[in-house]
Parts: sequence; C-alpha cells; structure tokens
Amino acid sequence: MDQLLFLFLSSIIILFFLLHAIDLHRKRRLPPGPPGLPIIGNLLDLGPKPHESLDKLSKKHGPLMTIRLGRITSVVASTPDATREILQRNDEACSGRVIPDAVSCLPDNDVALAWIPANESWRTIRKALSTYLTHQHKLDTLRHLRQNVMEGVLDFLRQKKAGIEIGKLAFAVALNMMSNTCMSQNVTNYESDDIGGFKTAVKTVMKVTGKFNLADIFPVLKPWDPQNIGRDAKAAYEWLDNVADGYISERIKHRESKLQRFGDMLDSLLDYSEANEAEFTVKHIKILLVELFLAGTETSSNTTEWAMTELLLNPDMFSRVRKEVATIVGEDGKIQEAKILDLPYLQAVIKETMRLHLSVPLLVPHKTETDVKLGKYNVPKGTQILVNAWAMARDPRYWGNPLGFKPERFLENEIDYKGQNFEFIPFGSGRRMCPGIPLAHRVVSLMVASFVYHFDWKLPHAREEMDMNDAFGLTLIRATPLIATPTPVVQNT
Repeated sequence: MDQLLFLFLSSIIILFFLLHAIDLHRKRRLPPGPPGLPIIGNLLDLGPKPHESLDKLSKKHGPLMTIRLGRITSVVASTPDATREILQRNDEACSGRVIPDAVSCLPDNDVALAWIPANESWRTIRKALSTYLTHQHKLDTLRHLRQNVMEGVLDFLRQKKAGIEIGKLAFAVALNMMSNTCMSQNVTNYESDDIGGFKTAVKTVMKVTGKFNLADIFPVLKPWDPQNIGRDAKAAYEWLDNVADGYISERIKHRESKLQRFGDMLDSLLDYSEANEAEFTVKHIKILLVELFLAGTETSSNTTEWAMTELLLNPDMFSRVRKEVATIVGEDGKIQEAKILDLPYLQAVIKETMRLHLSVPLLVPHKTETDVKLGKYNVPKGTQILVNAWAMARDPRYWGNPLGFKPERFLENEIDYKGQNFEFIPFGSGRRMCPGIPLAHRVVSLMVASFVYHFDWKLPHAREEMDMNDAFGLTLIRATPLIATPTPVVQNT
C-alpha cells in the first residue's frame, strides 16, 4: 500500500515538473511579459480598464507582449508595426476567433459571421453581406429609407423642450436606420425608455462579451457561471434571436401572399437563400440580422454621442461643422446623405472622434490557427491575440498632442480608417475587418450633420464640469450619458 502511495505521489510530482517545463518552454518561444501569480496569471494586472493597463505594461515589456489569464495565453500587440505583423503579414494564420462563453449562448452561433473561422461558409456570408447591404449601389438605392428616419427624428426633436440623452437617441436612430435598411420599417420610437427592449439586450451583450469572465479563464467553472454572465447573455441573445425570427417569419408570409416586394436587404437575402439553399439558409439570415442589430447600433451611437460631446465642448468647431453642412443643404432644407460624405471638416471630426474615443479599444480578439512566427517569436496554435488599437491611436510617436481633440490633424494627412494605417484601425484590418464600415460611415455622418445643423444644444451644466470618463466593455462608452436640450434653428436656405 505504501509503495502504491509512493508511486502515485511520485507520478504527480513528475507530472507537475513536466507541465512546468512545458510552460517554461512556451515562455521561451513567446514574447516577454509581466510575471504572473500562480493559477490566475496576470489577471490582477488588468484592472477595470484593461486597454489602459495593457498599454502601460507594453511600455515595459515591449510592443509584442505575453500575458496569461488562468490557462489562457494571450499575445498583445500595442504598436503599428507589431499589429501589421499580425493582421497583414500573418493575416490568415491569425484569423481565428476565441469564442467567449457568453457568445456560446447565442443560438446558432456556429454560423455567426463575427465568430466562425474564416472558412468557406464565412466567405459565403461575407459575400451576401457585401452584395446586399454594404455595396455602394445598394446603400445608395436604400438611402431614402435612412433619410425618412432622420426626418422623423428631427420632427421629434423640434417638439422637445427638455434635456434628452443624446446617446440613447442616437441608439434609437441607428437602430431604425439599420432596421429600415434591412427590413423597411422602424422597430422603436424615440420616447421609449428602453427602446423596445433593444437597448437592454444590446448593452447586455456588449457588456458581458467584453467582461473578463472567470468561466473563460477557468473552464472548469462554466457549469456554475459564477458571475451570471452566461445567464445574462442567454437572456439577451434569445430575446434578439426571437425578434429577428419574428421579422423573418412575417416577411416570408408576406412573400407567400404575392404582395408587393420591399426590395430591401431582407428580400435580397431571402432571394439569395432560395437560390443557394445548401450554403445559405434562413438560419444564416436570422443570425446575420442579430449581428447587425448588435454591431450597427452600439458603435454608431457611441461615436455620435462622443462627437456631439466634443463639439459642444468646442463651440468654434460646432460652428465650423454647421457652416460646412450649410453649403450642401438643398432648397428643401434637407441634408442629403451622399453629399455629407465629401465634407472634409465633418469627416475630420468623425475620424478624430473615432481616434480619441475608440469604440472597440482591444478590437475583437483573434486566435492563431497554426503555429506562426511573429517577428522573432514563435507563437503556438491556439494563442489568443489582442490588438490594443486604443493605445496606438493615442501614441505620441504617431500623434501630436494625442490627448487633445484636434480634427484638423485629419485635414493635414491622408490617414484613413480602412485598415492600411495601423496607427488608426477603429474597424480592425485584414480579413476580419468590420464589414459594415460603409453603412456605419453614412449613419454617423448623417446624425452628426443633422444634429449640428438643425439645432442649438444647451448643456445642464458648465462645459468645465463635463464628465469625460468612459466605461469598459466590448465597446467603450461614456460613463455618464450626455444630456442636452435642443433648440431648433431657423436656417436661411
């Protein structure tokens, strides 16, 4: 009996040293990083704002840095050169996704564009999205729907005599623009506290997906869901799934009755599904709608709220945007979506907002699909890759006065957000780059231009008292909502 116990304990000790040796070997292959504590690794190094903590750590440990969260190994890129190595030179090898436990609660997540591998199915979904939503011709064809939404919002604001939450309003506008582009209908009104349930569902998903989850770090805890992240994610995802399913079922019945077609994205996707049923089904359409509700509302409304914050803090910039917009307003007093895309100062304001107040500070995490050499380091398959886009957008080596709001910087250079200038990649880069850029660009531009041109805004406090803190999640939002009272402006057109 004593011999068996001795053999058992010896085996445990040998296994421990073997695992420790493997860990040391992996450390020698990986980029340097901060030493971690047993079991939890570097979890305590991150704090409530991981993008800021990782930026500070990278200044000590280098532009490519390794951190460990439990048994999860992550390589963090914090400079343009390090990011280019990942998202350009090794794009395919680093194109995988780490699926958070929260995302596993999404029904049919095996066909979710944001999370599936960049395989043939992923390419089919991207092609459908590009053809029927984000292609310039399709966006132009459906722009009257977004214009109608904006007119409705302006009418609503003209009746308001009290302060409103600009972020909540922008969320409702972005949501209705998305739903009209996709389904030719509004899905909310502007008086609703929760915007028909959408705001709670979307905010919940963004919060729990970006939160460090103990069930991800220690998979053995998944059945217990210690932070209730799985419970909250499941409720939010199922709500969105049921809503999308309802819209699709309603449209299918409409089509079966041979009534007039809408000609919107949903009609086009259903046509595509009927012609390519083996590779693109109604299930794909439903999950794509859920993803569009998520990605097309939160980031656009956040950017609009931050842009309005900065413009209200800088009256000269506000006036300059208004004067520029006035040059393209038609005789009917309406702002045309197509024309505002070419207004240089307005676009500079939007770019500067995205630089200083990046919506997704760490991008959506990547994962290595194979063993890959990043610079002088050998990174094994299955390693999580984090890109600190926030750090690069505020790095003084690439931006003069990086903490100042200075739209003029984008009038003086040709830096764009389309994935080639790695010091400024709010939408990512490479094959995993956000596919919704063309629509988001139009939605944010139209909202900011309309809010500035048609209204003066009064803050409930002095500009110096403005709270500029943010709150971390998958997206970076204002910690305190921006509240202002609109006063209609009579323009000479």
